[in-house]
Amino acid sequence: MNVSIHSVGRSEMERRRPRRFPARASTAGTAAFLGVALLVAGCGRGSKPDQAQKQVVQNAGSDTIVNVAQAWAEAYAAVEPVVSVEVSGGGSGTGIAALINGTVDIANASRQMESNELARAVQNTGQQPRGFTVGYDALAIYVHKNNPLEEISLEQLALMFGEGGPTTKWSQLGVSVPGCDSDEIILISRQNNSGTYHYFREHVLQKKDFKLGTKDMHGSKDVVELIAKTPCAIGYSGMGYATPAVKMLRVSKTTGAQAIAPGIAATLDGSYPIARPLFMYTLGEPAGQVKKYLDWILSEAGQKIVADSGYVPLPERGPATR
Repeated sequence: MNVSIHSVGRSEMERRRPRRFPARASTAGTAAFLGVALLVAGCGRGSKPDQAQKQVVQNAGSDTIVNVAQAWAEAYAAVEPVVSVEVSGGGSGTGIAALINGTVDIANASRQMESNELARAVQNTGQQPRGFTVGYDALAIYVHKNNPLEEISLEQLALMFGEGGPTTKWSQLGVSVPGCDSDEIILISRQNNSGTYHYFREHVLQKKDFKLGTKDMHGSKDVVELIAKTPCAIGYSGMGYATPAVKMLRVSKTTGAQAIAPGIAATLDGSYPIARPLFMYTLGEPAGQVKKYLDWILSEAGQKIVADSGYVPLPERGPATR
């Protein structure tokens, strides 16, 4: 009896005793797995040591400025390898809206921020926008390269583009355009989120509405490309977007007055009637890498890129701010 009871007790104890050997094997396997994982992770971090350390500067807005903004960003990568400047267009209104919402570091604009936009930026972010003039642009009037017209006045442009304007045929300007059998003037404009659109409306149309039927393009480049394919067309875009397929007209303030070709000298001395400053806006005083980037843009190196991109650099006396 005693032997029988003792035998049953040992069997019960063995059934309840933890099985330690598999547990040790599992622990060893986990350690080996973690070791491999850490080794792989370490190799991954070592393969791109600069990526995690780079500071991104978000820069968005004006399509007029986007070409030179991209050129600045590319050149600055060699100046400050730890900074990545990410540039996007979409129009001045798009960049200003992003600044108001605090989602970009710098907004590009081919017009000044309006008082209601400044107020909204302060309300949303608690910071007053600061604007920097980074260059100038002559707003060019483009026609097809085969159009015989050589000059035009602001008055004539208003009669073409303005609501109810009576000028609808090229023959009314005394020209016959090869390839434009209809004689119809096709008006190429920009969408209303564009700073160029607002500038043209204010300075050429005197704040009147555009004529119905204008073809509103998303980008500055799109305007010039469409005119290059459309003999009947006329439109406006930045001087920096000129190509051999289009012609830039000389422009006068009034019909019969001296017409001036867009260019650097005529922009800086004010003789070209539709030249404008180009702006970069920040929230409050720029600091850190944003300030260093703006300082470089306003330096001789940055301004050389303005000229090389077909825009007008700041005069030597230094940049203007507002």
